[in-house]
Amino acid sequence: MKWKGRRQSANVEDRRGRSPKVLAGGGIGTLILVLAIYLLGGNPTELINTAQVTNQQSGAPYQGSEQENELAEFVSVVLAETEDAWTELFRRAGRQYEFPKLVLYSGSVQSACGYGSAATGPFYCPADHKVYLDLSFFQELQQKFGASGDFAMAYVIAHEVGHHVQTLLGINHQVQSQRSRLSTTDYNKLLVRLELQADYFAGVWAHYARRAKLLESGDIEEALNAASAVGDDRIQKAARGYVVPDSFTHGTSAQRMRWFQRGFQSGTIEEGDTFNMDIGR
Repeated sequence: MKWKGRRQSANVEDRRGRSPKVLAGGGIGTLILVLAIYLLGGNPTELINTAQVTNQQSGAPYQGSEQENELAEFVSVVLAETEDAWTELFRRAGRQYEFPKLVLYSGSVQSACGYGSAATGPFYCPADHKVYLDLSFFQELQQKFGASGDFAMAYVIAHEVGHHVQTLLGINHQVQSQRSRLSTTDYNKLLVRLELQADYFAGVWAHYARRAKLLESGDIEEALNAASAVGDDRIQKAARGYVVPDSFTHGTSAQRMRWFQRGFQSGTIEEGDTFNMDIGR
């Protein structure tokens, strides 16, 4: 990915090295984030365990390694590129795109949705329109999920920004409003469609990244490999030895790859209506 020397976003909030002070046992904030993570298809179990620990906030300036700081710069450039792409797309639709903030943190973080930790992975908080990211996740992405390459990392960021787009379009709210009306199985099916649409929107951004001459040979393959690596079926098979389709919340590897590819090919918002289209298997 040809990212060096390009514009960096002014909407990165660097909280690395700072941890929020949380009362033992968690609290209302923790419960809110647990709910938010669940609604967006995540697994809040590790967060609940982590919330039992009291963290001390450090006021010392954070000194990252050269490699980590370069990665932070990369994230800022990718965010800037998503800003450009979605500004254009929203303008075409007669709307104004509101930039999200991207919060870099290490270990733990306080969001408007409550307390979060690196164990939950990257997440988007609709309450404050911010994406939260611990840079150590990218190492996990490569080592645990076997998804390497800079565009695999860009896909993760673009997917979370996709959730922000869904929030601006009112889609997140519509899905969450169905939580109390549906069975767990039926609501999980809605979550899958929500996540696949975020994958589609990540692909839409990749379409514009190609136009902006960001892409290099093999970049799309890196993104597709990352999408495949985090499919519900693949994760469950590795963890349990079998899969439970009714518990899927993000979609299969094949679905995630297909919808990213579809977004990449179309470059439009309109063709990503996963809620009224056949999403495949």
